[in-house]
Amino acid sequence: MIKLFETIGEFLILIRRAFRKPEKFSMYSKEAFRQCHDFGIGSLAIIAIVATFVGAVSAVQFAYQLRTISLVPMWWIGSIVRKGMILELAPTISALLLAGKVGSNISSELGTMRISEQIDAYEIMGVNTAGYLISPKLVAGVLMVPMLVVIAVFLGILGGWGAGVMGNYYTTTEYFRGVTDNFIVRDVNIMLVKSVLFGFIISSISCFKGFTVEGGAIEIGQASTQAVVYSSIAIVIVNFLVAFLML
Repeated sequence: MIKLFETIGEFLILIRRAFRKPEKFSMYSKEAFRQCHDFGIGSLAIIAIVATFVGAVSAVQFAYQLRTISLVPMWWIGSIVRKGMILELAPTISALLLAGKVGSNISSELGTMRISEQIDAYEIMGVNTAGYLISPKLVAGVLMVPMLVVIAVFLGILGGWGAGVMGNYYTTTEYFRGVTDNFIVRDVNIMLVKSVLFGFIISSISCFKGFTVEGGAIEIGQASTQAVVYSSIAIVIVNFLVAFLML
């Protein structure tokens, strides 16, 4: 238990260092744009593929269940897929994918810099290493994850439409009637809150594990694995808390 509190304290101190005033904004902004590209464009393909098929599978499974209930209109499936993608599937699945792809990459990158003494060299030159190496990644996570989640929602809804129409479960008019029926803006607000928190969790935990690694190649691998595991656990816990408090 004491070790846990020590780790949390080290994590908070490191994040605080990352938010110190930068020595040169242009240097930080250039790194932030690079991280946004890696976080966003670099992850767009896998998010798009997974979101499309998650929406398609959701639509097919609900259509299979509802077809046996004669009194239930099939256009309800559009509403179910929309709510499922916005409130749960798009933010959570996207975050878990990013924790595996981006989180492990961040941890490995910083871990390699640590054991190769590149971070020590920056510190000797007077650079705030926590700020220069971590804050751009935090900014990228907080900005890009919500954008990716919005894209995931859009593609998931399209995937549900395509699968249902191909399976002859419902018509295009019926599906999009359900998608637009009783739309609640609060659902989108909850999705965005989750996305911002998930982006911060992924980037901060991954940076912490990589920045504080000690040892060699084996320890870097262990740190990358731990970054993914801890980020995933934090994501599902925060997902529950946000849903519990805001729904």
